[in-house]
Amino acid sequence: MKKRLYILVLLFITSAICIEAKKKVMPPAPCYPIPTQDQIRWQKMENYAFVHFGLNTFNDREWGYGDSKLDTFNPTKLDCEQWVKTFVKAGLKGVILTCKHHDGFCLWPTGYTDYCVRNTPYKDGKGDIVGELSAACRKYGIKFGIYLSPWDRHQAFYGTPFYVEYFYNQLHELLSKYGNIFEVWFDGANGGDGWYGGAKEVRKIDRRTYYDFPRAYQMMAKLQPHAIAFSDGGPGCRWVGNENGYAGATNWSFLRKGVVYPGYDKYYELQYGHADGDEWVPAECDVSIRPGWFYHAKENDKVKSVDQLTDLYYRSVGHNGTMLLNFPVDKEGLIYPVDSANAVNMHLRVLSELKTNLLLHARIKASNVRGKDYSVKNLTDGRYDTYWATDDGVVKADLNISFKHPERINRIKLQEYIPLGQRVKSFLVEYKSGKIWLPVKMKEETTTIGYKRLLRFNTIKTSALRIKFLDSRACLCINELGAYYAPLAKEDYVSKTADLKSIPYTVQDTSSANELVLDFSKSCNLSSLHYKPAGTGIISNYAIYAGNDLNQLRLVTSGEFSNIKNNPIMQDVYFTPTDARYLVLKAVRMIDDSKKINYEKLVVQ
Repeated sequence: MKKRLYILVLLFITSAICIEAKKKVMPPAPCYPIPTQDQIRWQKMENYAFVHFGLNTFNDREWGYGDSKLDTFNPTKLDCEQWVKTFVKAGLKGVILTCKHHDGFCLWPTGYTDYCVRNTPYKDGKGDIVGELSAACRKYGIKFGIYLSPWDRHQAFYGTPFYVEYFYNQLHELLSKYGNIFEVWFDGANGGDGWYGGAKEVRKIDRRTYYDFPRAYQMMAKLQPHAIAFSDGGPGCRWVGNENGYAGATNWSFLRKGVVYPGYDKYYELQYGHADGDEWVPAECDVSIRPGWFYHAKENDKVKSVDQLTDLYYRSVGHNGTMLLNFPVDKEGLIYPVDSANAVNMHLRVLSELKTNLLLHARIKASNVRGKDYSVKNLTDGRYDTYWATDDGVVKADLNISFKHPERINRIKLQEYIPLGQRVKSFLVEYKSGKIWLPVKMKEETTTIGYKRLLRFNTIKTSALRIKFLDSRACLCINELGAYYAPLAKEDYVSKTADLKSIPYTVQDTSSANELVLDFSKSCNLSSLHYKPAGTGIISNYAIYAGNDLNQLRLVTSGEFSNIKNNPIMQDVYFTPTDARYLVLKAVRMIDDSKKINYEKLVVQ
């Protein structure tokens, strides 16, 4: 009897365990490509410093020719700790130093050339600025990175196989002597005119093959296995395609493997990444706090303002990139006071604007939830490795947010859980005005999210928000969501109809009544369409196509003009900038019986 009872109890326990196991929901499968752990750690840094300093500083040059005299380099008050203290106060998590720029001058006592700090008046030749900055970073707890220019306008043997060996000897020195390095920067500017030991000529190299960059990556893997390799095409992170400090609002962390190389001619693609890419190569947005990269006294009154720097933060970190902010150290060897103050105040501005998440006390409901381990509670718990997820195959879903009392809002933060890949292709943010839902206008397309997307818009007061995820590469994995109110925000995101000026166009005759074909007579860079409806022929759902050939148009965006029937005001559509002669506005659906599009105003910019 006891034996039988024991067996029954055992069977019951086993059955319960099996049932519980069946209830356990598996996490979403990765959506490739995905980042490495080092790439994730790098992205979490968000913003860090760049320092350009060298012979150029003392000779009022940007790209030194390679012929500047060593005795001109004499910073009398150089203090790397002053630099690092500034970076810490400015919220910057690391610094990358131009150890050698294109002029070939080395800020460390390299054993491979006399054209270095060892032969300058600085500390009577006993200085090592790379070592001094590395030590200051360790002291104050920020990360250290190096910039080593592949191009060298000084060396007579540049362009020969011997230079490649010289380059790798110097890289080995930097990787092995200065502690942990978080990023290695390889500039895409390579080959051209230079001093070259007095030859004073133009030298060209094959940018794809000359440096044998796989050798560099192998050396990094051995000596600095956690360092991120930067170049135009990565492989650790990529140039963003401009030196203005911003990424596209549409920004994929992917590139097609083997396509992008140093000096890649289609550099504008790098602002957006390759949507069909098969390699994880996120964007780094480099920008100088001044017009130049090196210090020039004449630019002391041209330091970027706090407003400008804040805007760049939102368009770099807030566009799924990182922000690399350059400080041109002056001739004394110090960061200029205005540069320091503006960087610190930018950091304080961002902290204040994103301080209080209004969703912590809001009610959030999702149209689909994968299971209790992936609930909407994860969106506001402040933990990186928790996230809200939908069931497999569910690539469209809504988040409905309701507040206890109407809230003022002008900032929204969204983050995907990128260890499982970047997924979201398109989303829409709406707010409740009375009994109707209206789109939040923010003068940029709401397409990709990635590691972090920050949205800015004119202040709204609402009792409810709705985020509609319209399309995704796989089921949704959102790990952070925030709504904020920045009371001192100055931006104006409402387009004033009277002020809108269009790129000139003519409307072509077409047999399709539900299409407008706009001809700009030549290829133009187009990024937005502004449509104010007339009394009839009002577009409800739209698709916009562009191209230089009417027979080969590409879809640039599509969507819905929410509540346009009851609120027929100017509609603003922002899309990824594209070069095109023609733009076609197609009415996928209209709200009345008219089959012909009518409009009061139609502007393309």
